[in-house]
Amino acid sequence: MPASRKTLAMSAAFVVALVLALTSASPVEAGRGHGGNHGHHGHGHHHGHHGHHGHGHHHGHGHTGKCGRTNGSVRKLLECVTLRGVLEHEWAFARIARRHGGNRSAGTPGYDASADYVAHRLRKAGYRVERQSFDVFSFEDLGGSVLQQTSPGEVTYTEGTDFSATPHSEPGDVTAGVTAVDLALGAGNTSTSGCEPEDFAGFPAGDIALIQRGTCTFEIKAENAAAAGAVGVLFFNQGDTADPARQGIPAVTLSNDYTADLPALSTTYAIGAELAATADLELRLFANVTRTPTVTENVIAESRRGDPDDVIMAGAHLDSVPEGPGINDNGSGSSALIEVAEQLAKTKLRNKVRFAWWGAEEAGLVGSNYYVNDLDDDELAAIELYLNFDMIGSPNYGLFIYDGDGSGFGLTGPEGSDDIEALFERYYAERGIPSEPTAFTGRSDYQAFINNGIPSGGLFTGAEGVKTEEQAEKWGGTAGVAYDPCYHSECDDLDNLSYTALKINADAVAYVVYLYASGRERINAD
Repeated sequence: MPASRKTLAMSAAFVVALVLALTSASPVEAGRGHGGNHGHHGHGHHHGHHGHHGHGHHHGHGHTGKCGRTNGSVRKLLECVTLRGVLEHEWAFARIARRHGGNRSAGTPGYDASADYVAHRLRKAGYRVERQSFDVFSFEDLGGSVLQQTSPGEVTYTEGTDFSATPHSEPGDVTAGVTAVDLALGAGNTSTSGCEPEDFAGFPAGDIALIQRGTCTFEIKAENAAAAGAVGVLFFNQGDTADPARQGIPAVTLSNDYTADLPALSTTYAIGAELAATADLELRLFANVTRTPTVTENVIAESRRGDPDDVIMAGAHLDSVPEGPGINDNGSGSSALIEVAEQLAKTKLRNKVRFAWWGAEEAGLVGSNYYVNDLDDDELAAIELYLNFDMIGSPNYGLFIYDGDGSGFGLTGPEGSDDIEALFERYYAERGIPSEPTAFTGRSDYQAFINNGIPSGGLFTGAEGVKTEEQAEKWGGTAGVAYDPCYHSECDDLDNLSYTALKINADAVAYVVYLYASGRERINAD
């Protein structure tokens, strides 16, 4: 987590490269992409000078004169949904972040400007737009947090490398003894550290709780610690596998619902395990953060025509994390959704279409939960299905479809989710592009819909997970490197996209939304 947010800098060479990319029109080459060039993003280098986005992967010369009127077939719609159209919105989000402190996080001016932009585009396209406000905590990491061993020896750890403030921590500076809570160290562990109040039996009030990732949320762990009299929490990663995502500083939030009023830091598995083995340990834990009650919003855009009892919903979260501009996470899903909505706007569709740009997803799926929980039974029943698009342009991408039928991961969505998965699979198969299932893990905005029995599906190109050798053979890119090395980082900027993945998936969004909205495909058909 950087101590300060540098503004988004773009070299002249990168601008030239992008212009070249936007004026070429070579056909898509599935399996090539820019992932292979991006393995080094995680090291914080700026890549404006590479100009590698101009590798002939631009698709179409922009919107032709026939677009925007009646794209009354899949073929016509896909001709009109272009990479240039999607990138227009990505550029707008990058400009907004650059002008507002480097991010578009919920409750900040950067988010408000993003919502203004989406609402303006969708109203202009003819949709009925609602801006739904709700309460949220605005979290900011000010940098300068401290993790320091004061006894038995003196060790000062490095912010950003060894530890960071846990998102949605309360501010605080405590020095105290440390008590480890129900740890399960070593490969293959199934840690439940801190998940049960009983884990804190005999916990000395006034100590800092050393808690391992695993099983339940950080929110539950910290609130149990507070109830046991802890004055702060040091989380460390689970270390159950060699995956860097399970070894490094965990990219996990306490969430908007956190009420424990304790400062919290997060550290690596190695440091956590070392501290757990240190007798008579005392630490200083300083979380230099702010967490302020504020108001943010969802932007909902609905077609004026179509059957109101058969609503096709598609959503993407609009907010970034505080650390960066969020151009892949989730400018990619948000931008593709605007492009598809604009190109569908004049089309006469059998069913009503409702697009949603969710606020405060990064604070714990707050906006989508608020929206769904605010619906009455009839409004819930009217939603035929929900499609979710969160990170669909990862630089070292995989092409993943949510596993609605449970065949890949054993977690099925509500009845009809299997049909959604199958339709996305058909889109890829028709184009000879390989895809894989991804689990409904509860980490994105489909969860509130699934919880209410609404069939759900969608696309994902990977976050902090690591690409396998087999996947690199299938899609290109670099094995052993995260799908998005800039996940939740300052470098999630305009250079953190695969144009290949973004184009493939923008078309997939259009294909599935159109077929369901037109009534040409139905879920749970007899």
